[in-house]
Amino acid sequence: MDDIFYSEYPSIEHLRERARGRVPRFAFEYLEGGCFSNLNLQRNTEEIRRVQLRPWYVRDYPGSDLSTEIFGIRYEAPFGVAPIGLQGLLWPRATEILAKAAHRHHVPFILSTVATASIETVAELTQGRAWFQLYHPAEAELRDKLLERVRAAGLPVLVILADTPTFAYRPKEIRNGLAIPPRMTLRNIAQMMLRPRWCMAQLAAGAPKFATLQPYLPGGMNMKHLGLFMNKTFSGRLNPDRIAALRDRWPGKLVVKGVVTPEDAETVLKLGADGFIVSNHGGRQLDAGQPTIAPLRELAKEFGHRTTVMMDSGARSGPDVACAMASGAKFVFLGRSWMYGVAALGKDGGEHTMNMMKRQFKQVMEQLGCARVGDLPQHLVA
Repeated sequence: MDDIFYSEYPSIEHLRERARGRVPRFAFEYLEGGCFSNLNLQRNTEEIRRVQLRPWYVRDYPGSDLSTEIFGIRYEAPFGVAPIGLQGLLWPRATEILAKAAHRHHVPFILSTVATASIETVAELTQGRAWFQLYHPAEAELRDKLLERVRAAGLPVLVILADTPTFAYRPKEIRNGLAIPPRMTLRNIAQMMLRPRWCMAQLAAGAPKFATLQPYLPGGMNMKHLGLFMNKTFSGRLNPDRIAALRDRWPGKLVVKGVVTPEDAETVLKLGADGFIVSNHGGRQLDAGQPTIAPLRELAKEFGHRTTVMMDSGARSGPDVACAMASGAKFVFLGRSWMYGVAALGKDGGEHTMNMMKRQFKQVMEQLGCARVGDLPQHLVA
């Protein structure tokens, strides 16, 4: 594997700054934004970085093993790529770039229903090892068609969303006409003209599309009609009947994303889920909600011995992952970090960011004197 690493961009902060200068403002704000006043988005990362870890210096230390096993598969690191919609808006073929990088580094890539590459394309790029995140369709017929495609592609894990029961109120997206699908305004066009490299790359790749959903979209739709179609076709609110129906139809591992209370955790486990992801959708849904590290501690303590408790939302760096693992997560998914990398460095962005994250995480493990990922909770300062 080529060890692609740009020393000019050794942190997520450096990648973020370069990305901001390479993509139009409306696209960057789509990636960056939370809901209402961005309060929970900010708390997510701030609270993770309040976690303190205790190093053991004077002891025999055999070295660090970053590998982690979940659902019978051993991954090379305890972090993966969270599902993100409209990835191709940030940079052409971003979905494919990140899927390839995740596969080469043997970490999980979760494909969103509204990503810009199809189930079949990502399955081919990852040799059937990607996970699929389902926005629940309003009608059972479309649900079953999507499940059949995921099953035929050989993907091992189905992730269903609990944390998007309603469309969020995101002021920047509303102002930019980016409440999915995008609407081009004079302001947006002016912003695009200031980013000629992004424009040329998008022209070469073609306009981003909801690739998985293309077979079900009526022809000749303009952006307004497509938005109405999406609103009518998908219903994000889960209930026990919907989860039970998915459990009956899905033969692989089933994960519920967006669990933040013991009551919901108990419900999804009784319905047959194989694990859950503590998540608040990257702070994009409920400004008054808790940052993810808070419910993670409680849920890991109560349910960690019974199931696979994972986390996303807020972690952006190797040290952030270590703090989340020390707080009880078995695995951590990141979203914006990977997108900063691709927007900053294009086709090399996935590889660079994967290598950077591994280096950062390994340094923390070595500094702590922690040999195995599963031992990180022993280093938590209570």
